[in-house]
Amino acid sequence: MRPEDFDFIAKLLKDRSGLVITRDKAYLLESRLTPVARKRGLKGLDDLVASLRTAGEDLLREVTEAMTTNESFFFRDIKPFDQFKDVVLPAMLKTRAAKKSFRIWSAASSSGQEAYSLAMILKEEAPKMPGWRVEIVGTDISNEMLEKAKAGLYSQFEVQRGLPIQLLVKYFKKNNEMWQIDPSIRAMVQFREYNLLHDLKSLGQFDVVFCRNVLIYFDQPTKGRVLDNISKIIPDDGFLYLGGAETVLGISDKFKPIPEQRGIYCRNLGGASAAPSGFGGVR
Repeated sequence: MRPEDFDFIAKLLKDRSGLVITRDKAYLLESRLTPVARKRGLKGLDDLVASLRTAGEDLLREVTEAMTTNESFFFRDIKPFDQFKDVVLPAMLKTRAAKKSFRIWSAASSSGQEAYSLAMILKEEAPKMPGWRVEIVGTDISNEMLEKAKAGLYSQFEVQRGLPIQLLVKYFKKNNEMWQIDPSIRAMVQFREYNLLHDLKSLGQFDVVFCRNVLIYFDQPTKGRVLDNISKIIPDDGFLYLGGAETVLGISDKFKPIPEQRGIYCRNLGGASAAPSGFGGVR
C-alpha cells in the first residue's frame, strides 16, 4: 500500500472511530479490508482507497466496522465479574435501596457477551433483589455486531470460551448448530448503536460503566476525552471498569483507582483515595 493511501485510511479511521493504526499494523488493513474490497468487486486495496476518497456513508461505515470489530467472550477475565457480584452489586443494593434501580453501560459491547454475562449474574442474584429494576445498555459502533448481540446466537466455540457449563445448560438452548440465549436474559439488555467519540449525554446517567479493552486502541488525547465524557454521565458514587492493561493515571484526573480492586475506578472528587459510599468490606 502506498504511504499516502495508508495515511488516508489511518486518518479516516481515527476521525470516525478513534482507532489509531500505525505503520507496523499495516497488515491489519490488508487482512480486514481485502474482504471488503472483494465484496465490492474491487481488485484490491488500491481500488478500495480510490473508492473511499469519493465514497458515500455505506462504504465508509463498512470499512470502519471491518477495522473496529473486536472479539469478545463470556465472563472475559473472570475477576471483573466476580468483583461485580461480590463487591459492586452489594454496594449498589445499599446505596440505591431507596429507589431500587440502577443502570449499567457496556461500552463497545461487540457481540454482546459482556452485557449478557452481567445479565446472567443479575438473574442469579435476583432473589436478593425483589422489586429492583436494573437496566443494562450495550453500545457499539458496528451494526453487524449489534444485530448478532440482539439475536443472542452463538457458536459452540463462542459458548465454550468462559461460559460456565451450568449457565450454558440453564440459560441457552440449542438452535441448529448454534446456541441461543434465553429470551428472559435477552430482555434484560438493550443494544444501541453509539460512537464513543460522540457526546454521551443522550445515553443518560449510568451507575456502573464497563469500558474494558477499548482505550488501548486510542491515542492519549482521545483516551482523555473519552474518560472526561464518561465522568459526565456517572454519579459521584458510581463505578468505572477498565481493562487490565488500561489505566486513568497520567491520562485523566476525573477518576482514580479504588484501592485493592484492580481495574475498578471511582470519580476523583479530591481528598484521599477511597472507595465510594456503600463500597466496603470485600477486598
